Amino acid sequence: MPNLHINIGDLHLQNPVMTASGTFGYGLEFADFVDLARLGGIIVKGTTLEPRQGNPYPRMAETAQGMLNCVGLQNKGVDYFCKHIYPEVRKLGTEVIVNVSGSSPETYAACAERIAELDDIHAIELNISCPNVREGGMAFGVTCSGAASVVQAVRRVYPKTLIVKLSPNVTDITEIARAVEAEGANAVSLINTLMGMAIDAERQRPVLSIKTGGLSGPAVKPVALRMVWQVYDAVRIPIVGLGGIMNATDAVEFMLAGASAIEIGTANFIDPAVTIKVIDGIFDYLTRHNLSDVTQLIGLAHKA
Repeated sequence: MPNLHINIGDLHLQNPVMTASGTFGYGLEFADFVDLARLGGIIVKGTTLEPRQGNPYPRMAETAQGMLNCVGLQNKGVDYFCKHIYPEVRKLGTEVIVNVSGSSPETYAACAERIAELDDIHAIELNISCPNVREGGMAFGVTCSGAASVVQAVRRVYPKTLIVKLSPNVTDITEIARAVEAEGANAVSLINTLMGMAIDAERQRPVLSIKTGGLSGPAVKPVALRMVWQVYDAVRIPIVGLGGIMNATDAVEFMLAGASAIEIGTANFIDPAVTIKVIDGIFDYLTRHNLSDVTQLIGLAHKA
């Protein structure tokens, strides 16, 4: 019986399959379709210090091989999460990880500090693709100094497992990965969405309300896989891979490239039960290849 357990820092996952933030709600919404207790972990929707209304509609658009979104981190704030959501998700029987966002290092840290008080939340994922209001809207994650400033501020107040979600909208993602590792990140997750847009030819204007949005789905997989491969050679901390994972074969490919665990995002909208199918598929793959432990897959393609 192959062992599927994976450790990310001090976070112990029963298998390497997690859900990507913003694609699985708080997990509760999928309870009718998925045995949530079988998942490795659920990364809940982006949470900020204060409530956010998000961007105007329309804020989602289909593309040929994926989807665009500009939801804008709509959420009711960290206090609402702690008071109303946490009591429910702590009972799900799997690891729940909070995706933390902000507009300054101080707001990131304040939000993370509130989450640190919750006994049954053992990790957070920092979304550093958020715009830095002090720098005129440039995302923290596109410069080493911006990424480092957020991780440094959060690390001061957050003692548990810290996963940093990297933006692909950079020239060299390995530089960003090294910068956050140096400031105390326990792991990195990659990739976040690629910037894109859609235009309505008949209306002769952009489809999304704010013109551009984040591209996810099968179209981004080759880019994500390449970046996981590069980061694996650049850092010593674990990598969580995501971007266009639609089935177990995709998940295995990410692990072979260097990921210790994976997140499934857009595929949840197509098949609400895809996560369970991927878990079973990884198990079958290990069995077929006479591998006793899922950790044997990590970075295996680098040794070929």
